[in-house]
Amino acid sequence: MTPKKIQIVEVGPRDGLQNEKEWVPTETKISLIEKLADAGLTKIEVTSFVSPKWVPQLKDAHEVFTGINQIYSVSYPVLTPNLKGLERALKAGAKEIAVFSAASEAFSQKNTNCSVEESIIRFRPVLEEAQKNKIPVRGYISCALGCPYQGKVNVEDVVNLAAKMTEMGCFQISLGDTIGAGTPIQAKKMVQKVSEKVPVSKLALHFHDTRGQALANIYACLELGVSVIDASVAGLGGCPYAKGATGNVATEDVVFMLNGMNIETGIDLNKLIDTGRFISSILGRLPQSRVSASALNDHLKLN
Repeated sequence: MTPKKIQIVEVGPRDGLQNEKEWVPTETKISLIEKLADAGLTKIEVTSFVSPKWVPQLKDAHEVFTGINQIYSVSYPVLTPNLKGLERALKAGAKEIAVFSAASEAFSQKNTNCSVEESIIRFRPVLEEAQKNKIPVRGYISCALGCPYQGKVNVEDVVNLAAKMTEMGCFQISLGDTIGAGTPIQAKKMVQKVSEKVPVSKLALHFHDTRGQALANIYACLELGVSVIDASVAGLGGCPYAKGATGNVATEDVVFMLNGMNIETGIDLNKLIDTGRFISSILGRLPQSRVSASALNDHLKLN
C-alpha cells in the first residue's frame, strides 16, 4: 500500500558535494544544511568522517558538523567508514551514523579495496562501538540494481547483504541504484525480494538518475509501502567509483511528485527550489532538477 507520509533523507551535503573537485567553503556547506532544514527537511546527511586523502572535499567534516545551528526536530546523520571515522564523529557530537557496503564484488574492490565480506568485517567494530554509545546506524548498499564493473548484480546478493546488515544492528537499509541502471519493474522486484528478509518499514530507496528512471523507480516501489527516500537537492552528486553516474534524484522533483500524489513530506517546495539554486549558483551550474528549471518559466503554485 502506498504510504500517506514519506520521510526524505537529504543526502546533498554529503553524497552530493563529495565529488566536487573545486573546494566548497565550509561556510557554504553550513549555510546549505541550514537552508535545507528551514525548507522542512527533517533528516540531512551532513558529511562523512572519511580520510581527506580519499575525499578531500569533506576534510572539514568536524568544522561543518559543529558549525551548524542544529534544530532539535532535525536529525543530522554522518557517514563513518571505519572506527577512526566513528571516533571523530562522536567527538563532533554526531547522534546517528551510517556505514556502507556493496552488493557487487567488483565495485567493493574498486571502492574500498576489499571484498564484500571483508567490508562487513571492517564495519562490524563500528556497529559494535556505536551500539555501546547508543548511536543508531543506517546501512547503505551500493549497486543494488547494477554495477559499472560487473554489469548485472544478482538480487540474492542484495537480499543476503541487507539481511546481514540488519542482523548486525542497522536500523534501516538504504538500497542504492548507484549508476542509475534500474527500471521500474527491476526496482520493484528487487525491493520485493529484499522485503522477504527485511521488513519494508526498514528499507529506504537511494536512486541515482543517470538514465532518467529514478522517479519512475521510486513510484513503483512506493506501491510496496516504502516510506523513506534518499534524494539530493538540485540533483547534486555522482560517484567517484562509478564513471558517468549522475547525482541522486533531485529532491525538488521527488517532492513535486509526492505533492501531486497527496503524500505528506512536510517540505516547503519553494524554499527547497531556492536552496537548490543557491548551491548550484555557487558551484557555477544550473540545478539538475526539472521542477526547478520549469519554475523559472511558469506560474504554477508549487506547494
